[in-house]
Amino acid sequence: MAAIGLSHYLIVAAILFAIGMAGIFLNRKNVIVILMSLELMLLSVNINLVAFSQFLGDLTGQVFAFMVLTVAAAEAAVGLAVLVAYFRNRGDIAVEDANLMKN
Repeated sequence: MAAIGLSHYLIVAAILFAIGMAGIFLNRKNVIVILMSLELMLLSVNINLVAFSQFLGDLTGQVFAFMVLTVAAAEAAVGLAVLVAYFRNRGDIAVEDANLMKN
């Protein structure tokens, strides 16, 4: 049985990033799915950071991964708060109508 190496982690991270990118580009109507796709992309970046950190024997990548997790949690909280406020004002969450927020 082969050991799991750096390339395996990079392949998994690339697949997750591609799924997140496809979720953003293919789904233009549901804001929650767009936010989930963005979180998936941030998770793939974290996998890369931790994998390279372990491969190089340095803790810097793991510290950056912790920072990215903190930013991702804040982004999710603020994004969902904005969506709830938008839903209370408009009655629905549609990406096409989001340009009305400019007024």
